[in-house]
Amino acid sequence: MTERVKGFPAFGKGVRQARSWWGRAWVRAVEDTSLDQAPLRQGRKYAHAGLVGTITVSPGLLSATVYDTGDTYHTTVRLTPFTDAEWRRFLGQVAAKAGHLAALLDREMPRELAETAADAGLDLLPGIGDLDPECTCPGWELPCRHAAALCHQAAWLLDADPWVLLLLRGRDQDEVVAGARPAAGVRAVDAHAAPPADLPEDPPLGELGPLPEFEPAPGLDVEALSLLVADAAAKARELLAVGHLPVLDDRRDRIRMAAGHPGLAARLPVTAREVGAWRQGGPTGLDVLEEAWTPAKAEVNRAHTAWRDGALPEAKTWRNRWTVRDRQLRYGRDGRWYPYRSRADGWEPAGSAGRDPAVAFAELG
Repeated sequence: MTERVKGFPAFGKGVRQARSWWGRAWVRAVEDTSLDQAPLRQGRKYAHAGLVGTITVSPGLLSATVYDTGDTYHTTVRLTPFTDAEWRRFLGQVAAKAGHLAALLDREMPRELAETAADAGLDLLPGIGDLDPECTCPGWELPCRHAAALCHQAAWLLDADPWVLLLLRGRDQDEVVAGARPAAGVRAVDAHAAPPADLPEDPPLGELGPLPEFEPAPGLDVEALSLLVADAAAKARELLAVGHLPVLDDRRDRIRMAAGHPGLAARLPVTAREVGAWRQGGPTGLDVLEEAWTPAKAEVNRAHTAWRDGALPEAKTWRNRWTVRDRQLRYGRDGRWYPYRSRADGWEPAGSAGRDPAVAFAELG
């Protein structure tokens, strides 16, 4: 068995925020548990000031030294690990859907993974009261400012590496991968690389006789079925090319299919805006449609410079959105600009996304 302990070097000074949905869920658990917001604010400042030392993670335990004025304190945060029986239930659910493991190996945690844990009767992410902080300081708050600082930096760790959460729940990456892999079967990339098997000789055409003809079953939508087959073939090609597929929930997968196969759009519960956003940038384009976010100051400065260099008209800016009358560019988390145009019922995607705001703005005419 591998040693279930992992150390992470101290973060330097710098203002950070949890950006992933699972990192933000961790922060919410800390905030919801606290009865006093003042230590949380102080802890956030301590985290940004780089006052937390090396963080050690092991099953059920986060620990670090936190520096304060004239003193240092040993701080821990406990989270109950899963039992062996709970891990067997959870890994059985993960093994049933290979996309979960592929996403984790890409340092992503799909929301469906948390739902999978819930199906097994488990809470993967902490909730109210699940985090138990302790500190050698004389403070009485739960958490104190030192434990709050450790919790904030733990959210940054989770952003970069969701395996940290699984280690806190009791298993390291190698154990999870070994336990979640199906016991049988061949990976698509391995099957593609294998030499083709010899097939028996075809009999002469004359011996085959007439091919049978079938009438579609009553109620069968033949056109929709053919489009679904084409979509499955495209996904198979992608799987062979890259070895894994992005993990999408049911709603996003419907939008993806409608965007790739227009004949399916009328048959699926999706909107034209969602389809247009997906065609602009896939999952990131859909995020741009649905979520306003605040870029880091350095990104905002670069955006202002690019806007001036492109000799674009003066814009009204709000978070990641730059508006000129009935036209708008939205800055995506992938560093690209997404053009939008105002309609009677709201903003809708219009044109192709690009890294140059002048080119993206020109898409709007």
